[in-house]
Amino acid sequence: MLLRALAAAATGYLLGSTPVADTTARLASHGATDLRIAGSGNPGAVNAMEVLGKGWGYGILLADVGKGGLAAVLGRRMAGDVGAHAAAAAAVVGHCYPLWNGFCGGKGVAASCGQCLATFPAYFPIDLGVAWAVAKWRQRAYPATAFACAVWVGAGLLWWRRRWPNAWGPAPTAALPVAAAVSSAAILSRFAAARR
Repeated sequence: MLLRALAAAATGYLLGSTPVADTTARLASHGATDLRIAGSGNPGAVNAMEVLGKGWGYGILLADVGKGGLAAVLGRRMAGDVGAHAAAAAAVVGHCYPLWNGFCGGKGVAASCGQCLATFPAYFPIDLGVAWAVAKWRQRAYPATAFACAVWVGAGLLWWRRRWPNAWGPAPTAALPVAAAVSSAAILSRFAAARR
């Protein structure tokens, strides 16, 4: 089981590290735009919206959400519920720290939305509400993101301990808050790096 879970995590990492924003920027600008230099310098959907336009940015956003969700689906097929959590969290880590780009990727928020939708669908509407509320703190992005991550991990703990239903997602186990914590750590470390 451990080997299958590790294989699921490796698959998730590789999927998450796929350079969607970089490839899209090259296609959209015929190779003239590098999102790591243009705009905010972040290879993510928000920067792509500002640099390439909303259409391209929303396409990147959907693809990044898809990376997190698809990783969970593949991981579940490979190693059951634990594999779903391992692969989805690894996809977020891969998005934030891709091997192909010197471990410097996006901030992982969209990929984590895909993770949440696939592995914690019961919380997903709450997650959207929290995201909407903290979006108002745009000038204080790091504390807002830290708060959202803490709520996500706390909700995972609560669902696991209370054994609440989880819609189409895996039955809540300890893997749920652990995966949320791993993804949150990767996301917060990227936000912290962006502040420096």
